[in-house]
Amino acid sequence: MLDDTLLADPRALAALDTRGVLRSAATAGAQVRSAAHGAQEAGVADLGGSRPRALVLVRRPGASTSSSALLSALLGPACPVPVVVAETVPSWIGPLDVVVAHTDDATDVDLADSVARSVRRGAEVVLSAPADGPVASAGAGRMRLVEPRIPVPPGLDLPRSLAVGLAVLRALGLLTAPLDPAMDVLADLLDAEAERNQPGHEPFMNPAKSLALRLAEHTPLLWGTDPLAAAVARHGAASLATHAGVVAHAGDVGEGVAATGLLAALDRAGVERDVFHDPFDDPAPEHEALPPRLVLVATGEDDPGQAVLRRTGRPLPDGDLLHPVDEIARGTPHSALLRAALLASRVDVAAVYLGLATRTIAPA
Repeated sequence: MLDDTLLADPRALAALDTRGVLRSAATAGAQVRSAAHGAQEAGVADLGGSRPRALVLVRRPGASTSSSALLSALLGPACPVPVVVAETVPSWIGPLDVVVAHTDDATDVDLADSVARSVRRGAEVVLSAPADGPVASAGAGRMRLVEPRIPVPPGLDLPRSLAVGLAVLRALGLLTAPLDPAMDVLADLLDAEAERNQPGHEPFMNPAKSLALRLAEHTPLLWGTDPLAAAVARHGAASLATHAGVVAHAGDVGEGVAATGLLAALDRAGVERDVFHDPFDDPAPEHEALPPRLVLVATGEDDPGQAVLRRTGRPLPDGDLLHPVDEIARGTPHSALLRAALLASRVDVAAVYLGLATRTIAPA
């Protein structure tokens, strides 16, 4: 069970977090800056000047899965070139294509094979990975390698992966608005989010702690109201599984509404909720499933409630809303991207707090 007193005690958190996971989760802004500098030094900007036949995002386990989904959703159907997201590079890869890949596993054999095949056939390859190991060796001297400069535990490297991918999109001119100012704004925004979520802040002042408390002892249903938000929701489910051992349902709100059993469970949970219920005096049976908790994720400019009605034709049961319009005002350039990155970081920190408070993250 969750030890909620732990979240209000920064000294106890520090004593338990002997691996420094919270400190690593607070490096999102620094990861964006270091990755942007690394991409510049690796010559990613030199990709500009011509449109590729296809942009191939190689999806590997870990942050690569989330960043590929976020980049693909950010480009959307209006992208002027085909975007292919795949576990390995397709058989038709060639000199007119650009391949982007990320991993924190320097020994990923399948990725090493994809990198070797891509450079052998003349494709442009941008790889975010450690410099030592089979993956980097597979394309040595024939690709643009962005090495990690800020070490973090597995599952907390999404900002680095995303920043490298954004550097490629900027170089290829695939976004409708200039990205240069947004990268600096993104790093500053993530720094501000880390400041809000620091251990010394009480839960009512700390959005990550507050989210962790709301998700504790529930089955989270993370549903995005737009494609980019759905990618954030899926990343949130992966983060909760990685750091807190929590199983969550995540996806697009349309997919969620189609799961009629989950909707029925939400309705039952709302009817049965008793504000005076004491879980210690009257604990639930051990075999009883954890009640669901709906969390709507939104990154767009539209009102999330109206977006849900337009997408599903019906209102949803009461739940939490993650739509940081206070931090990123409507009309801000690349506002959807900024909101997506901020929410991904917030869920990461919330998952770490939840993992510490439930002792899922074991001391070193």
